[in-house]
Amino acid sequence: MAGKASGARGKRPQRPGAPRLSAEAQSGEPALSLERIVAAAVELLDAEGVDGLTMRKLADRVGAGAMSLYWHVDNKEAVFDLALDSVLEYREPPQAGESQDWRGEVLHMLEDWRASMLRHPWSAALLPRRALGPNILLRLELLGRTLSRAGVADADLNVALWSLWNHVMGATITRASFERSDDDLAAAQQRLTGLSERYPTIERSRLLLDNDWDGTFRDGLDFLLDGLAPKR
Repeated sequence: MAGKASGARGKRPQRPGAPRLSAEAQSGEPALSLERIVAAAVELLDAEGVDGLTMRKLADRVGAGAMSLYWHVDNKEAVFDLALDSVLEYREPPQAGESQDWRGEVLHMLEDWRASMLRHPWSAALLPRRALGPNILLRLELLGRTLSRAGVADADLNVALWSLWNHVMGATITRASFERSDDDLAAAQQRLTGLSERYPTIERSRLLLDNDWDGTFRDGLDFLLDGLAPKR
């Protein structure tokens, strides 16, 4: 990278005493940086989804030439990795520490994880397809550490972590993709009522009208944590 930068400067001779102004400085834009590129990539992904991110669109959003991006990122795949990891950053609560309320800690971690992905719905679809970055690895490390401290045996730790991962991912993807109006849900439940002899259990529970996504997530998590709680 240093060699490239040196060569690039050599191609743009300046008059003696003339100030060196970048294209960004001349246009009034802040200097191009990795942080600006990642932030713009997140905005573009939020607006247009995974298929909408191209290096040309990203360059337009930061007000730079497409080739300028490659001084900071290797390719579009690297942009995906950086954008994904940036939205999964976990900020522990101020009182975080080794408290006795391990369930409360786990609940906070996983609700924060789910909320982060719901703010950026593309992340839930992208995460299983990418290498795990530092922020998601830190989340898993903190989660594993908390479960270990609560008494989950090392032999059971991977099962516990993947089970909680699956719960978060499944709940997030379902919530992000399940877009139906109240009228649609009522019509679906009405059709189900007419078929109650075939589907009596889900008709009785009014499954298709249940849109308490947050409550279902927390209650399902309680079921999982009940199973993980050390037997006394």
